Amino acid sequence: MSWPSQSSSVHLPALLKPKQLTFPTQTTGGNQFGSSCPIEIPRGNSALIKCLNTELLRLSQDLTEELNPSVYVALRLSADHSLEKEAQYLQRLKNVFQPSASSSVAGGQQKQPNTGRLALYLLALRAACQDMETLMGRQLVTRLKYHLHKEKEQIAFKGNGRPITSYYQYSLGVLALCVHGKKIDTHVIQKLLNAEKHNKFTHGGKLSVDTKAMAGLAFACLEQANLYEPRLVAAISLAVQRVTDRILQAQTTKGTFGNIFSSPLAVQLLIATGMSKKPECPKGMDALLGSLEEGHFQNPMIMSQLLPVLDGKSYLDIATMECRAEQDTLELDTKCPGSRTVILGTKMITVQLVVEHPPSPETLYNHSIQVPSGSSLQDVLRTAVEQGPEQFTYETQNTLHGPLLTAVMGVKASNGERRYWQLLQAPATSLQKGISDYQPQDGESIILKFSPW
Repeated sequence: MSWPSQSSSVHLPALLKPKQLTFPTQTTGGNQFGSSCPIEIPRGNSALIKCLNTELLRLSQDLTEELNPSVYVALRLSADHSLEKEAQYLQRLKNVFQPSASSSVAGGQQKQPNTGRLALYLLALRAACQDMETLMGRQLVTRLKYHLHKEKEQIAFKGNGRPITSYYQYSLGVLALCVHGKKIDTHVIQKLLNAEKHNKFTHGGKLSVDTKAMAGLAFACLEQANLYEPRLVAAISLAVQRVTDRILQAQTTKGTFGNIFSSPLAVQLLIATGMSKKPECPKGMDALLGSLEEGHFQNPMIMSQLLPVLDGKSYLDIATMECRAEQDTLELDTKCPGSRTVILGTKMITVQLVVEHPPSPETLYNHSIQVPSGSSLQDVLRTAVEQGPEQFTYETQNTLHGPLLTAVMGVKASNGERRYWQLLQAPATSLQKGISDYQPQDGESIILKFSPW
């Protein structure tokens, strides 16, 4: 399955009066990446950003949370650190991604991470300045190259133009190898260039901004790598230009790129490619800060993509990290509330839950579900299972974006058929959050629709 774009809300301190903030210019691979983005940021932004930083640090210490290399990358790209806690989290990541022989499951059947997870882990290792010329380091690089080779083969198979996972994960894999300074098979790069040129970065027939932005970051890194022949570099440079132009065109009147949850990666791309002088950059940053203040970010994956942006950085900055003279000043500040704690209300609300399986005109399920106010959509699904009157069933799969709905009423989503369970607010508004993050309102109708993507 490809990773869905999901997020939710985080409650952080309010912003006060505006002041001017200018990000410093970052240098990557001997080339200037324009990350100077003069924008109006309300006074108090330092406290706001620190609380986001602190919340990610708190998540890294929560043993009930899914281990996420992206959280570690965000903590490492920050200006403030808790070096001991970061080291502890890195060790926990290593225990999962590099298990010793004694900790492996019997028969060597331990599940291997997919392309995206492995790529994020390699980004985390580079952010920690780990030596990749060890046996284990070389094995990890080889494994990711193998993943990309298999993805490439799937794209070429019968000309279907689709990788095993998604172009998001494919792009992330290319970016991770590039950040480590590894030369990538030109056929792997060419497949990504072809996908960009033929507008393959879509989901449900619409542009996937986060996929486009991730591919743009990969292209931007490759462009600066000094490892490829001029003709290929020229093609990569054209792709960078097309991607950034398309991202700028995707900006809404509210300042977001696509939606608010795809905007952090989009702004990372603008920072990495020197597009920050464009008026779209400060407008986008204002939208992100406004949404952060209003409490629209809680999903750890999106939070971890946002924090580097607020420090004026992108994933390309990982390539030149030296891990020296770092400020060991970040603490679990009690002034920052535990933002991800949801308190259910005493009032009961009614949510209409509908299951559709086109082309059948009949609904598989259509009933009113009562839950406490503040409940998530996942709470609604759980209640539907418990109360009947008809037998409602569903299945989920854990992802770094949270639980992904994979089956409803026995009907399973399929990568091969490229169908998934779409979450809609009636009659046809696609939800921007996942089942664990979205909180339905009283009287709302939610449709689970089996749809192509």
